Amino acid sequence: MRRSLLPILCCPVCKGDLVLTVYEEDDKEILRGNLHCPACQVHYPIEEGIPDLLPRGMVQQ
Repeated sequence: MRRSLLPILCCPVCKGDLVLTVYEEDDKEILRGNLHCPACQVHYPIEEGIPDLLPRGMVQQ
């Protein structure tokens, strides 16, 4: 995930701002990290450069 995406991302649950924590990054993007919504206390992982913004209660069919 590129840092430049952070201003346009929001929490899919409450539409609040997300706080970024980086665990691993390279020259171009964040490879591992976490996006956290302080308003509703939901965490979204970033793995292999891909943020998983699917709320945990949602089931894919």
